[in-house]
Amino acid sequence: MTPDDFRRHGHEMVDWIADFLDGVGSERVFPDVSPGDVRSQLPEHPPTEPESFDAVMADLEHIIVPGLTQWQHPGFFAWFPSNTSYPSILGELMAAGLGINAMAWATSPAATELETLMVDWMHELLGLPARFHSQSEHGGGVIQGSASEATLVAMLAARWKVTNGDVNADGDTTRLVGYATSQAHSSIEKGFRIAGIGTDHLRVVEHDDSFAMRPESLRELIAADRAAGLTPFFVCATNGTTSSMAFDPIEQIADVCERDEVWLHVDAAMSGIAALEPEYRWVNDGLDRVDSYSTNPHKWMGINFDCNLFWTADRASLIGALSILPPYLQSAAAEAGAAIDYRDWQVPLGRRFRALKLWFALRTDGVEPTKQMIRRQVGWTQQLAALVGADDRFDIVAPHPLNLLCIARRGATIDESNALTDALIDAANATGTVLFTRTVLDGRSTLRVSIGASATTFDDVADAWQLLSELANSASSTPD
Repeated sequence: MTPDDFRRHGHEMVDWIADFLDGVGSERVFPDVSPGDVRSQLPEHPPTEPESFDAVMADLEHIIVPGLTQWQHPGFFAWFPSNTSYPSILGELMAAGLGINAMAWATSPAATELETLMVDWMHELLGLPARFHSQSEHGGGVIQGSASEATLVAMLAARWKVTNGDVNADGDTTRLVGYATSQAHSSIEKGFRIAGIGTDHLRVVEHDDSFAMRPESLRELIAADRAAGLTPFFVCATNGTTSSMAFDPIEQIADVCERDEVWLHVDAAMSGIAALEPEYRWVNDGLDRVDSYSTNPHKWMGINFDCNLFWTADRASLIGALSILPPYLQSAAAEAGAAIDYRDWQVPLGRRFRALKLWFALRTDGVEPTKQMIRRQVGWTQQLAALVGADDRFDIVAPHPLNLLCIARRGATIDESNALTDALIDAANATGTVLFTRTVLDGRSTLRVSIGASATTFDDVADAWQLLSELANSASSTPD
């Protein structure tokens, strides 16, 4: 491909993306494919000579796109939003075009300094505690790829701190134990595996009727572990769990962690973005007492994946756990403490220039459109809850303070309720016009309605409820 080819095809592709996003509502939300269908339409072996770009785009349109789940679709109510935006896309394109590795200040000074500025801008916009700011005495922020990575590095920092830097397998790490509820993200368990601690040392803390952590249960588990000669080192609390959007009581959990000197990390993957709107800044309650915190602009803010914001109030432990310094990575600026090397704030060495898309979006769109979207979608969720609450065929299974509503069909027994709910989810998703995901809350199958796609309107929400209502009518009637 020549520079002229690149210019021509690049313009064509930008037009294609704009047209696609404008008409994504006409696509199926979930593809009508079976495993192997996409691969069977593509050559089994690589081409022996270059093909035209037009041929590649034709296969993209006719094979790849029809096999995708359309996360930007207005009828996407599954998992969590993964919004994108035009300036964010352009920022991603620019990052790819510049082609730099942002692993250290010396490898691209502007990339590092822009990233520090972006985490400080977001710190201000979200109204976070001063202890997380990059100019605070001990804290600072970094852009990770995902909340899973953020949780892992928090865990590694906590391990470093409690063992005074002893991370060898035959050291104190074999006695470490950590804590989370069954509602916490699956990345907690994976992190325990990766960190070499093992899932046998992950304690499941009881949750209450709202699926939030019981601080008294945490206190009891920590006391029992200390009595057994173990070392509690890490608690992961959640502001907005994936299954039910439960908010753990951070202030009370912090009381326990401070008394027992245990690292407290708060995962607010999607819900933390709600703090852009001051009305919902209660999501920050207690953060002035935690050791680390993360939230994802790549969910409810329109910054395309991947972009996780991670802050810590103890950067020394983070860097101590992750810094490896071979001669070829040394620089006078870093040694003098005048520059940040973000490779020491993450697991991999190499780093994408993620700050660029955040910078593009904040400068060209600002945060007001996102704040308006958050207000609208929280309001629509409450309107939907009123409709569901007035229908005696359904139960609302969990609190719904923001943009997730968990509902289930009523049945004479739990098994019947589960069967009806599962059938409803399958029937709705089969239409191709909407997509819901299922979870299980204390043994009860639950349909999650996650209202977060930037293209979604209230008409889409109302249409989704009408569909569910009609499908419920056609299903087996609920016994008295």
